[in-house]
Amino acid sequence: MKISLFDFKLPKELIAQEQIKPRDHSRLLILDKIKTKIAHKHFYDLPDYLTANDVLVLNETKVFPARLYGNKKTGGKVEVLLTEKQVRGNWLALIGARNLKIGDSIYFAKKLEAKITAVISPTGGSPSGRDGKTKQIKFNLSGKKLESIIDNIGHTPLPPYIKTKDSAKIKKDYQTIYAKSSGSAAAPTAGLHFTDKILKQLAKQGVKIFKVTLHVGLGTFAPVEVEDIKKHQIHHEWASIDKRTADVLNKLKKANKNIIAVGTTSARTLEAFSTKAGQLKSGSKWVDIYIYPGYQYKFIDDLLTNFHLPKSSLLFMVSALASREFILKAYQKAVAKKYRFFSFGDAMLISKDRLK
Repeated sequence: MKISLFDFKLPKELIAQEQIKPRDHSRLLILDKIKTKIAHKHFYDLPDYLTANDVLVLNETKVFPARLYGNKKTGGKVEVLLTEKQVRGNWLALIGARNLKIGDSIYFAKKLEAKITAVISPTGGSPSGRDGKTKQIKFNLSGKKLESIIDNIGHTPLPPYIKTKDSAKIKKDYQTIYAKSSGSAAAPTAGLHFTDKILKQLAKQGVKIFKVTLHVGLGTFAPVEVEDIKKHQIHHEWASIDKRTADVLNKLKKANKNIIAVGTTSARTLEAFSTKAGQLKSGSKWVDIYIYPGYQYKFIDDLLTNFHLPKSSLLFMVSALASREFILKAYQKAVAKKYRFFSFGDAMLISKDRLK
């Protein structure tokens, strides 16, 4: 399947640079994959389209300030992007200075130091999408002390297409209101539209709401560089579902409730923890599920998601839930109506039988 089949023209001015306020005033395109109909609404209209038969699954991961700025021993500036937490103060990281080698140290504020201990060579299906550019570093601190300093001196790891400068406002905006488990290098952006008011309204209507965790990795933004999308090497991410959540979701699925994944991260988690028979297993593990047209979803029914990059693995993924042709038709309508795209952009609900 050629990557050119997933291309579309997107004017740069439609790439959202900041969040709509209030959050739930973003626009919402509702796509009915059965009737092949489209409706243009706002996110605050979402409760009008959900019922007590629906189940929302949110990703409660929390973005941490993964971008650090330090100096080499010579005084030269170094940018470090933390990508994967390991044990005892060890991390995998992308480092901006090419001439640093194993044994060299990087010095940060608050007397924090990191020594380069290894260069990670390319391997098949490695956790951080290791490509030879990733290095292993060891900090001079670990545990809560290290986390506290990173929280204090770190910067929000905004996607490359967002040019807005980091600030306290951006740090808050680039976080879901229900974020809990720290570890993401990027936000699960479909969840950014939710407000307390919307969640309470949905719960009052009988919509069931559950949470899983997937720490979003930078591989989410990695370009697909192969012509045949089936040959793309997908990234790994750490995900978790507790036993109670898995058990209750299994019962609801068996009762023919409609499972709506909030975001591609929640969808990847549910599908990766699901058996071929559509039964969720609880636990924590690295997941590297790659979803593209032809994939049969085992657990989720619908998907609430943002608008994705042309020729991206996330666009492949949503095209597996509805047809590629219908998804691209919806994207063309969104462009024509000047929807806002990507992380701070508008939302789409891919569903069935919700439009008259």
